[in-house]
Amino acid sequence: MSDAQPSFRWGSIALPALLPTLLFSLGEGAIIPIIPVVAGNLGASLAVAGLIAAVLTLGELFGNIPSGWVIARIGERPAMIGAAALSIVGLVICVISPNPVALGFGILLVGLSAAVFALARHAFLTSFVPLPYRARALSTLGGVHRLGFFIGPFLTAGAIELTGSAASAFWIHVVASLAAVLILVLLPDPATTFGAVATVRLDGRRMREGEALVEGESSGLFRTLRDNRAVLSRLGVGAALVGGLRASRNVIIPLWAVSIGVSDTNAALIIGIAGAVDFALFYTGGAIMDRWGRLWSAVPSMIGLGAGHLVLAATHDVDGRVVWFVAAAMLLAAANGVGSGILMTLGADLAPPGNPAPFLGAWRFTGGIGGAGAPLLIAGITAAVSISAAAGVVGVLGLVGAGVLARYVPRYSPHRR
Repeated sequence: MSDAQPSFRWGSIALPALLPTLLFSLGEGAIIPIIPVVAGNLGASLAVAGLIAAVLTLGELFGNIPSGWVIARIGERPAMIGAAALSIVGLVICVISPNPVALGFGILLVGLSAAVFALARHAFLTSFVPLPYRARALSTLGGVHRLGFFIGPFLTAGAIELTGSAASAFWIHVVASLAAVLILVLLPDPATTFGAVATVRLDGRRMREGEALVEGESSGLFRTLRDNRAVLSRLGVGAALVGGLRASRNVIIPLWAVSIGVSDTNAALIIGIAGAVDFALFYTGGAIMDRWGRLWSAVPSMIGLGAGHLVLAATHDVDGRVVWFVAAAMLLAAANGVGSGILMTLGADLAPPGNPAPFLGAWRFTGGIGGAGAPLLIAGITAAVSISAAAGVVGVLGLVGAGVLARYVPRYSPHRR
């Protein structure tokens, strides 16, 4: 009996999955630094600008719920094409927005499209990459996503310098999404390129493994949340705080730049350099977890994310506030990089081996609640008190999250060390 591994060429996923992911992530990374700026130019206060920036993560959270159903019925590649097209619609609305409300609606559509695109590319790799190569393929996918977030802000800085308009960054995402659509449309059907792939039967329908996975994640979500309330009300709180601190970083850094008067171009450059630090450490986080255990990645990451917010909170009005801003941005990026993959890894640790999809959907939704809630918290506290108070509260929550993870990862994860 042969033990030969299934044949697989890494180049076979470059065009249908990795290149569209790079393009879409590049576009998303390009617009994140300028959302508060454009909102402010349309007359939004600092708090409202933060709220509009938060709408991106809200769209991603709500988009996660129907995404699995959509992908299971139309397929991975059509879902990615549709998501990129929806993103273009949202971006055009952002460009022509006459007021902050219209801008927020456009950003919501971009967030919804990002959720569908992310889940579809995950399903694509699950369907078409053989199991012995799948973890490395998904890890590579995460690295490509971070690479796009690294490159995007530098393109934004160049576009602002050339045009004098922060809104020009939206066109970067439009071009990137159009390029992703063209690549996906012009490629042959992956089913013919990759040959026979594993299929399973779900609810009386035959579908590819990746489609079944994302369908399983999204169906019966609230029942799964109830059935797993013991772990989700404990370690899941830690996951929500991880998601919250990560999302806060993407909102508070560009918002802080507006607050202390950093120019649009310089803000984009600073965010781009921070993205380089994050990207450089994404493999390190996984190596730490594999060698020393989940705690050695999760807890230092949360301490660093909390400390970075606290540095911001303490330095808003000091003479060297721009230098402190740069230092805090780099600390937040390094902490995020060290924690790369922690939520996916813990979810895989905790999911029942026989039927992991429903739990993974509930776990991802729990982290998404934190990701959507933290930016809203920042906007609310900024409106009620100040942006410094908002950074301070989120920083304290980061330290609380480190404590929650330190307590419950050893209880629930078999790879806690």
